[in-house]
Amino acid sequence: QVQLVESGGGLVQAGGSLRLSCAASGSIFSIYTMGWYRQPPGQQRELVALIRGGGSTNYAVSAKGRFTSTRNNAKNTVVLQKNSLKPEDTAVYSCYVIEAMRSGGLQNDWGRGTQVTASS
Repeated sequence: QVQLVESGGGLVQAGGSLRLSCAASGSIFSIYTMGWYRQPPGQQRELVALIRGGGSTNYAVSAKGRFTSTRNNAKNTVVLQKNSLKPEDTAVYSCYVIEAMRSGGLQNDWGRGTQVTASS
């Protein structure tokens, strides 16, 4: 099973930037998809960005043009660069991975999350 560790969260003023990183470790057979979700206070978890194995990336409408996610397949890492942050971007951001198991099948893995607060 894959372990995911996020870093880079914190407090930033609106309009500022933050860079989140996530590193996957453990018994990794193959990782298909890597990406990010977030959960704003009092709301449900929502997609931010997903990068598939072939490199195609899907972004939430709220993230397009401001956030960029990239992955390094050799290092099993994924980064989320967030620019022009808004107070509504305040949330717990979690790394997400779909991995292929050696025994067959796919498994979803989640990081513990990192708090991002954009103050007005």
